[in-house]
Amino acid sequence: MDSITTAILGGALLIVMLGMGLTLQFSDFKRVLLYPKAIFIGLTNQLIILPLVGLGITMLFSLPAEVAVGIMILSACPGGPTSNLISHLAKGDLALSVTLTALSSLITILTIPFIINFALIRFMGEGQVVALGILETILQVFVIVVIPIVIGMSIRKYRPTFALKMAKPVRIISAVVLAVIIIGLVVKERENFISYFEQAGLATLLLNILTMGIGFVAAKLFAIDKAGSIAIAIESGIQNGTLAITIAVVLLNNTEFAIAPAVYSLLMFMTGGVIIYFGSRSKLA
Repeated sequence: MDSITTAILGGALLIVMLGMGLTLQFSDFKRVLLYPKAIFIGLTNQLIILPLVGLGITMLFSLPAEVAVGIMILSACPGGPTSNLISHLAKGDLALSVTLTALSSLITILTIPFIINFALIRFMGEGQVVALGILETILQVFVIVVIPIVIGMSIRKYRPTFALKMAKPVRIISAVVLAVIIIGLVVKERENFISYFEQAGLATLLLNILTMGIGFVAAKLFAIDKAGSIAIAIESGIQNGTLAITIAVVLLNNTEFAIAPAVYSLLMFMTGGVIIYFGSRSKLA
């Protein structure tokens, strides 16, 4: 992987996370006290159920080792800004969605290296890879995730008009950059991409649909209202594809690990569109 690719991916993730920060306020974190049950269910789905479902899918399908690792990288990642947009358009609880995204982004800094190391050893073999250094990875993820979020939140606090004006353009730029990254990966792996799509398509689609379904059912079982259940479902199943690709390519220096996140990122817009269609047409009573 060359330095230009590293710089592009780093810049792309910076834009995505900065954009998320522009939509957040420090008061968002106080919602833990206002919605403790909903927050607990959402984070349980995100941090525990999602990786377990991802692992189950890798055991169910006969996946190449690189695709299986990619699935687990996805499972380790938090929700992203896309989940907030989908929640809003699908009439989900946007405040809850934003809070879950922010909290999961902070907590997964600690869980990402452990889950990925487990996946590398399980699927690649101890002699085939160099495991991620725990403290080093935590620091790297902190730098590429938390710092731009805090910068965005600070801009929102001290320049709220500017932040609100810039939030939409930054979100659009984020989507365009993600599309460019995916196209770049497809071009680089063009000889194998059709094969990868055949191998990873069903697995990533199942990961997306199952985790959203589990999130929605779990929320309803605990008597969360429909708007909250929609938000929890989306947060459980719409992952930060840009972060997953960055981890694969920049931290692990392996573009093949990024194939599953790239395929997933394409499919999640399709399933997200379905959720928006039915959510926007339904009543929240």
